[in-house]
Amino acid sequence: MTGTEAPADSFESLIRRVREGDQVAAAELVRRYEPAIRRAARVRLVDTRLNRLLDSMDICQSVLASFFVRAAMGQYQIESPEQLLKLLATMTRNKLAGAVKGQRAQRRDFRRVEAMGGDAAGDSASGPGIDAIPGRGASPSREVAARDLLEAARRRLLPEELALFEQRQQGREWADIAAERGASPEAIRKRLARAVDRVAEELGLD
Repeated sequence: MTGTEAPADSFESLIRRVREGDQVAAAELVRRYEPAIRRAARVRLVDTRLNRLLDSMDICQSVLASFFVRAAMGQYQIESPEQLLKLLATMTRNKLAGAVKGQRAQRRDFRRVEAMGGDAAGDSASGPGIDAIPGRGASPSREVAARDLLEAARRRLLPEELALFEQRQQGREWADIAAERGASPEAIRKRLARAVDRVAEELGLD
């Protein structure tokens, strides 16, 4: 083994353990990649003028919580640190874009209620916006341990979805799973992806 191969092997082991819900691996991933996520968030928070409403830690917690669940449920195929950094940067941009959209909708609701003479503060609090982002307010995913978050996700899967998830965790290929079910690998992959999207939404991760 050369000196350049060891980091790759270490990375592969880390991702495998994260997928298994290993709390130590999750903490190590946070240690390694949290600074990069926060840097990306800080730059975009200035650009979007949301820095008065949330900070880079809000976004970082949200991105990592979503990543842990989706990675553990087989949604990501990550082969290198560079690929992971690119994925986390994309997730950060998407989280901030959602925050901007939610804040604009909240301002529209505020103006609409104000024009009708209603209680703007009370109505806007229940609408979409910054408080819906995990890591801020009373989100169910706030600071939840990686293993607990994964278990919460598993409980929300339907029996057939859970069976797919467990087969993927065992390392089985899409083609083998699909052949048993008389479907195409792409159809099976999309079925689990839709389930992951639904669960992530239910947990307040998206």
